[in-house]
Amino acid sequence: MDRAATSTATANAGKHVETMLRAELARGDRALSGVAPVLSHMLASSGHALVNEDVIARLRGMLTDCGRQLFAAANAAASSAGPEAEQAAIDNLAEELAGNGPVLSHYYALAMEGHLAHRLEHRSSLDPVLSPLLQELIASDQDDTADIAMSAMAAQSRFIQSQRRMALPVTELPARLFHMVLESWQTWAGAKGIVDQGGVQSSTIKFRTEYDEASTRLGLLTRLTGTMRKGAIAALELDHAGLALFATALATLTRQPRDLAILACHERQAARLALGLRAAGLDQQTIERQFLLLEPVERLPRQMGEIAPEQAAALLGQSAAWKGG
Repeated sequence: MDRAATSTATANAGKHVETMLRAELARGDRALSGVAPVLSHMLASSGHALVNEDVIARLRGMLTDCGRQLFAAANAAASSAGPEAEQAAIDNLAEELAGNGPVLSHYYALAMEGHLAHRLEHRSSLDPVLSPLLQELIASDQDDTADIAMSAMAAQSRFIQSQRRMALPVTELPARLFHMVLESWQTWAGAKGIVDQGGVQSSTIKFRTEYDEASTRLGLLTRLTGTMRKGAIAALELDHAGLALFATALATLTRQPRDLAILACHERQAARLALGLRAAGLDQQTIERQFLLLEPVERLPRQMGEIAPEQAAALLGQSAAWKGG
């Protein structure tokens, strides 16, 4: 075969893979678009392709725990009506929070992250807290990197412990969602009239005064990835970096929301994961190694290397889920 014919065959192969990936990504978008609208209902029953009982339990637990924290901070007067009435009020507040799409979607991504971390620990012996890469960063001769890495490790340890309790501190939410939750709490408490409004106001002020997004787990992981600069691509070796750093680096290097990077690790989002890894510059062989840990490798197109990183990034950018994020 002459050079021109070879070039044409390569171009055709690349176009075929792109068409296939575009179709699979669209299917992934449809699957994700069905998650948020039905999750409130799914909290009472499972059955959705991207939701299993473990994820639902984690999601329900975190929402209820959020309500419990807000009540406790306000010294809720509902307790005077008895523990059952107070629990009913907390459950009702959790339902209110579940009705906020962005808040619900974030809690869902965290529940999925906890579920995946647990699965990787048991299936592939990946430590959910201290990965080899994080150990290296803690030992860095750059004091700033070492300090952030140590803080990130402590925050990751707290996250895993919280996931086992199916809980999450309100102050661990990203800033936009943190303020959404507090606004929902104030609105709900004012409408229900079962919580002292002075307590609600003072607790809200206290939460906001103490809040520091940069010191949250997600803030620390993002800062740590930033200190790595171009070396952040090393975090795309899942067994070396661990899931938390892997997802953060994938989001950073491809400029997509971290929640979407976590969801890309689900087995029904293979195209999203493959395109993300390729957009970050990984070759076919390196992408296959990640799929061996996360996905059936058969789901990965064998000609993934025919897609240029820029082309992969463009396909991802056209994703309805990305635009919605």
